[in-house]
Amino acid sequence: MLTIEKYQKEFVTYLESYSVSKEPYNLYNPIQYILSLGGKRLRPVLTLMAAEIFNCDYKKALDAALSIEVFHNFSLVHDDIMDDAPLRRGKQTVHEKWDVNTGILSGDAMLIMAYQLFENYDTSTFQALAKLFSKTALEVCEGQQYDVDFETRNDVTILEYLKMIEYKTAVLVGAAMKMGAIVANTSQEDQNNIYAFGKNLGIAFQLQDDYLDAFGDPKTFGKQVGGDIIENKKTYLYLKALEFSNETDKLELSQLFNSNPEDVATKINVVKQFFESTGSADATKQAIQEYTNKAFLGLESLNISEDKKELLKTFGNSLMNRTV
Repeated sequence: MLTIEKYQKEFVTYLESYSVSKEPYNLYNPIQYILSLGGKRLRPVLTLMAAEIFNCDYKKALDAALSIEVFHNFSLVHDDIMDDAPLRRGKQTVHEKWDVNTGILSGDAMLIMAYQLFENYDTSTFQALAKLFSKTALEVCEGQQYDVDFETRNDVTILEYLKMIEYKTAVLVGAAMKMGAIVANTSQEDQNNIYAFGKNLGIAFQLQDDYLDAFGDPKTFGKQVGGDIIENKKTYLYLKALEFSNETDKLELSQLFNSNPEDVATKINVVKQFFESTGSADATKQAIQEYTNKAFLGLESLNISEDKKELLKTFGNSLMNRTV
């Protein structure tokens, strides 16, 4: 087994060899651009790691890992259009650097290119990867639609929010790990168990992201702290604060999340005070730990050595203790 940093380095080297510089340039240059913007490369690393967990050379999983990364970036291009976001990883978004039509078409091409990468595997592996990919891609779209719907709803429940982040974020983490298991040709039981581990870790990861958005260190977080509050996003923190508030505080918090004042700094500070005073911040940290523990519990059923289970736990804990 390699270190996380080594998997990242190996994957980035492979990604850089995946040249899409060809005509028409206005279709492929934006793809090259978004893929070169960096990021944690979390999902492809999980694919490589999962392959080796099940005693397969990680290099055999590079195309599956690349497919996951191409698909993830496709979703970011389209998400940025929907959110009218000007920046991605500190750089201009594709639709800002080119235009909306280019972003839509280049994104569409990336989805197709992600599928094409499965053609490098034998028939049975191709079928298993494509079947999982189709299911996951559709769920990600469903999650995105739930997220959009929640923007105009004031009756979103905790269960609905958890379902949204499961589909929008967590299923892709689970799929990344299951793809590694598929390439390793392991049992269906192990494939499903590693998927469950990844999915629960993905939910914990997103809840941690919600928490860091409000309480992260601006120097290390990499995004504007309080961004979800400015955008009035109904995160787990917000929904728990409503649940724990009396009627007066609930009304004030709801009004804050239906307002767009010029003084955003004051709004952020007031909302964060609500998150802390109601116990929402602590409840969110507890939920992060619960989903992490749920992921770790699922490892017990995997037919792998204790050393490898500990490696996965170490990786999970590193995600949950991150500041970015």
